[in-house]
Amino acid sequence: MRLILLLLISTLLLSCKQPENVSEFTVRYPVPKQLKPFELVDQNNNIVTNEALLGKWNLLFLGYTSCPDVCPMTLAKLTQINSKISTVQQTQIWFVSVDPQRDSPQKRKDYIGYFDEQFLAVTNKHKQLFPFVRDIGLIYAINDGTDEDYYVDHSASIALINPLGELSAIFKPEFLKGQVPTVNTQHIVEDFKIISQSY
Repeated sequence: MRLILLLLISTLLLSCKQPENVSEFTVRYPVPKQLKPFELVDQNNNIVTNEALLGKWNLLFLGYTSCPDVCPMTLAKLTQINSKISTVQQTQIWFVSVDPQRDSPQKRKDYIGYFDEQFLAVTNKHKQLFPFVRDIGLIYAINDGTDEDYYVDHSASIALINPLGELSAIFKPEFLKGQVPTVNTQHIVEDFKIISQSY
């Protein structure tokens, strides 16, 4: 009887085991957030909706092709990250341009081709784009300037969407003195494995 009781207790303790902790640079949602319906346009002029998120893990990064530093550095890191995590899960990388005025489909296609032509390079008019960006927990703002000479402030974080189309986590950049804020490749790979194993 005592042995049975001990077995029951040990089983309960194992089933109540706490999930593995992620790094301090990852905000993990205890309950993933379902995204609202959206409509974007990719680099091939195809309409992209919530359906494109389903069945795979998605990493979404905001940027624009005229970005001088954060965007190319982060996309280069996302190329490395994807080569590692795609061996354990089906993945898709999204480059979400927050500069639809200047970033035409061809410009986005050429730009993303420097990193990985399999990446999605999407955008839309601000009326559709801003609510989508806010829904995935990120933000951007257009700064004053001439028609063709302006810069865009945007999050340097990466949103992680699970195969059910839900926001599961945000990977935050590191802020080091004298350096451009960018994400840590190793942290994301390790934290991704922890999060994805729970599905």
